[in-house]
Amino acid sequence: MCGIAGIFNFNNEKVSLEILKNMMARIQYRGPDESGIYIKDNIGLGSVRLSIIDLSSGQQPISNQDDTLWIVYNGEVFNYLELRELLLKKGVTFKTDSDTEVVLKYYEIYGENCLQYFNGQFAIAIYDTKKQELFLARDRIGIRPLFYTSRKNVFIFGSEIKTILEHPGTATELDYQSLNEVFTFWTTLTPNTCFKGIYELPPGHFAKVTASGMKIERYWSLKFPETYAFQKNELKNAVEAFDELIEDSVRLRLRADVPVAAYLSGGLDSSATTYYIKKIAKDRLQTFSIGFTDKEFDETSYQNEVSEYLKTQHTGFKCSNNDIAVNFPEVIWHTEFPILRTAPVPMFCLSKHVRENNIKVVITGEGADEMLGGYDIFKEMIIRRFWSKYPNSYLRPALLKKLYPYIPSLQSQNSKMLKFFFGYKLMDLDSPYYSHLLRWNNASRITGFLSKDIFTDISKTNVYAGLDKLLPGGFNEWAPLAKAQWLESTVFMSGYLLSSQGDRMAMANSVEGRYPFLDFRVMEFCAGLHPDLKLNGLNEKYILKQTMKGRLPASVLKRPKQAYRAPIASSFSGIGAPDYIKELTSAERINEFGIFDFERVDSLMNKISEGQASEMENMSVAAILSTQLLYKNFIKERPKVKSLGSCRVVSS
Repeated sequence: MCGIAGIFNFNNEKVSLEILKNMMARIQYRGPDESGIYIKDNIGLGSVRLSIIDLSSGQQPISNQDDTLWIVYNGEVFNYLELRELLLKKGVTFKTDSDTEVVLKYYEIYGENCLQYFNGQFAIAIYDTKKQELFLARDRIGIRPLFYTSRKNVFIFGSEIKTILEHPGTATELDYQSLNEVFTFWTTLTPNTCFKGIYELPPGHFAKVTASGMKIERYWSLKFPETYAFQKNELKNAVEAFDELIEDSVRLRLRADVPVAAYLSGGLDSSATTYYIKKIAKDRLQTFSIGFTDKEFDETSYQNEVSEYLKTQHTGFKCSNNDIAVNFPEVIWHTEFPILRTAPVPMFCLSKHVRENNIKVVITGEGADEMLGGYDIFKEMIIRRFWSKYPNSYLRPALLKKLYPYIPSLQSQNSKMLKFFFGYKLMDLDSPYYSHLLRWNNASRITGFLSKDIFTDISKTNVYAGLDKLLPGGFNEWAPLAKAQWLESTVFMSGYLLSSQGDRMAMANSVEGRYPFLDFRVMEFCAGLHPDLKLNGLNEKYILKQTMKGRLPASVLKRPKQAYRAPIASSFSGIGAPDYIKELTSAERINEFGIFDFERVDSLMNKISEGQASEMENMSVAAILSTQLLYKNFIKERPKVKSLGSCRVVSS
């Protein structure tokens, strides 16, 4: 696993080695083991490496036999051994044992079609010296990040936005239309970021960059069929096929020349992946988990139960409200996005503890909820559709209380208030976004805290217009669950979960996360399942539960879904709250930055301190603080970059 960066000057101006080193130094935590640069005239490619596979000879950049192709690469292609063997049989020779060289060889032979062979998580940059062409590619679902900008005859790219900002030709300005997207969808819509002129390469896409311009093409997308590969009466066959597939996915993700551990949340998904690891690798398995001192959010008892059942070497850590508040600024430095929850902070703390235990690689359960209908938002959609047949019913909306037992304020609401809250566009069944309309409408209330000028400006644009363009062909013909799964996977998971809670929090502490449920074969298999095999009535992840019967404690299989959450209001208020909270919400800072309206922010902070905030107001506090931190650290007072140190520099 690595961090990558590069500069491509179209006017043939020589690339500055110093600038490229600064770009790499900014993200050195992504690859603290070694660094390397390829630089020749108007092209420069850099890599900071976290050594996991081929520790002795996998240094980047790597070239082909005649030095006409050069690669820097962030990620893993897990089936590289099988791919390497295929080329060896064809007489192809290798100078390393790394997956990086396998990627390069496949590109040399198959061009962009090489991507169809790769099973992994990656961001790739390859420069062709003959064509003077830069090839960029990103994995299918967006596990590994890749950003770029093109300004004044220079193309700049990197694993994170902050590395791009180290180039002196890059201006830094927040994009308030993108901020509107975050305050609606919880993330920007690909390819947008919160910074003007800086974009992400969308998941499942590749790009070719020359002096003539940039051409981007899609090579994969998540699609749901009209005719299912497994019908609802084929449960036994589906379970057998799923079991074989997920086991192979875990097996591939155990490939490493360093120890591989696992996150164990106590829920079904991480418990399942832990079970398969133990089945495949008989050695002692280290598992790690994060709990909370606030009992409302804590799942420690479940984590310990699964660890004892599967006999893992388990280490649990506790996260306090103060831990969340203290680490929040550093978390925003790594997310590079405003966030509406504090959930990434415990993940940051967990990866820090994991790295302190000399672990570089962890397997986690992300993706199971999206692929198998596990989230409450899917069940919420089912209930709302059920309710819409009898919109005047007082009993049907009461079912929604059962979905959110962990939200105390909701439990006290009467039927009238439930109908008011959950009844938003209840009858708008033809909307492609029906499953998510309520969530997005609630989140969009955060825009009410924006300054008058910004609010007026963003109100001129339909925030859904960008999403309309992303919908795949035939989307409206899909089953309701399929539509909801696509939205959750493509917008929320790719844009927020895998970034702000995944890659960024792990790599901030030089830890690589691996996700068996996001093997593209698993994703395509799950898309082909009849909806009832995923969400059976209101029984989520049905096929996974059937697969894990007798393999995990019954309590894990039967326990209701508990959303992963972390304290917000209680972390940012009270006697022990860090000084930066008061500073960033002061009249001086609010007016100086010009993003929010002070009177509204001040009223909200008073409500928070009195313990009277609603769930929506909690989200607003996280959004406001994270946006203020983003502006302060990326635009107003960006910290000075440290020296890169020792670096291998090559030139053809």
